[in-house]
Amino acid sequence: MRDINQLPDLELALIQTELAWQDPEANRTHFQALLEQARGADLIVLPEMFSTGFCMDSVALAEPENGPTSMWLSEQAKRIDAVVTGSLIIQAADGSYRNRLLWARPDGSVAHYDKRHLFRMAGEHRHYAAGDKQLLLALKGWQIRPLICYDLRFPLWSRDPHGTDLLLYTANWPAARRQHWNRLLPARAIENLCYVAAVNRIGEDGKGHPYSGDTQVLDFQGEALLNAGAAAGVFRVTLRASELAAYRERFPAYLDADDFAIT
Repeated sequence: MRDINQLPDLELALIQTELAWQDPEANRTHFQALLEQARGADLIVLPEMFSTGFCMDSVALAEPENGPTSMWLSEQAKRIDAVVTGSLIIQAADGSYRNRLLWARPDGSVAHYDKRHLFRMAGEHRHYAAGDKQLLLALKGWQIRPLICYDLRFPLWSRDPHGTDLLLYTANWPAARRQHWNRLLPARAIENLCYVAAVNRIGEDGKGHPYSGDTQVLDFQGEALLNAGAAAGVFRVTLRASELAAYRERFPAYLDADDFAIT
């Protein structure tokens, strides 16, 4: 049994920005400058499909598993000495196209999570294959579970059977459904008794859809530690494991959680 009281603080840097439409090289250059401002963080989070914007042109835009953006992400993690994460369009080894989150560590190793819930209202399910596995990661002893955008709407997939300390969402969540984003994120924090960090983009995409941002970090009671609103920038937050442990001890609702299995 872990004693999370003994975990060090976790420093997050969340990058909220506009994205160049379908232009990976421009986005890599843009983020490289922003990553300099994130130095000193343990974990740096970029938006969903950070190299292209939220695109359905999977065949034209997909990179191989060790393509230029994947390699770039690993280089940045090493250069900044932090985990850097965000999703991009990948053609997997089996030939399928994936909305894949990469978790690039400073030591050069990379883990990945493939988005499970594909946004059918934009036809994502016709252009990408869904993932079927959750990913639980350790960073400084913290247990972190990354998810992608539309996954937020599905509480069973977000529900915690793992003792997750930080639930992480990377997104391109449109302004038209901003209210849903701002209501669902606190719910996920409260029901899972964990911190939640969520990174969104701003600006308009190539199809004219606006994004309102609202990148945020919430504590285990759904209280905001950060809300970036519509501002562009690098936003930093310190998470304290001792406060999470104390709340779970005072209010151990997880002891009465229902057993379930995901198939």
